Amino acid sequence: MPKVEIYTTPFCGFCLSAKRLLKKKGVDFTEYNVMTKPDLRREMMQRANGGHTVPQIFIDGTHVGGCDELYALDRSGKLDPMLGA
Repeated sequence: MPKVEIYTTPFCGFCLSAKRLLKKKGVDFTEYNVMTKPDLRREMMQRANGGHTVPQIFIDGTHVGGCDELYALDRSGKLDPMLGA
């Protein structure tokens, strides 16, 4: 199984939607709440090439983007291979 990481904040609809898709696919993921942790937000922005909105999603260390990009990968059939499905 690939390592999936998602940077989120509470009450973020896009974060909830992205997590819902990952859970539907049976994927375990590590969630980082950046709301109260400026260091984690800086880390996220550095890893996401300046991306400052949440969620920011990484699969095996590769930045795949946010919620819209995750769903686009799923629609195009590219997400399942990345998740090892």
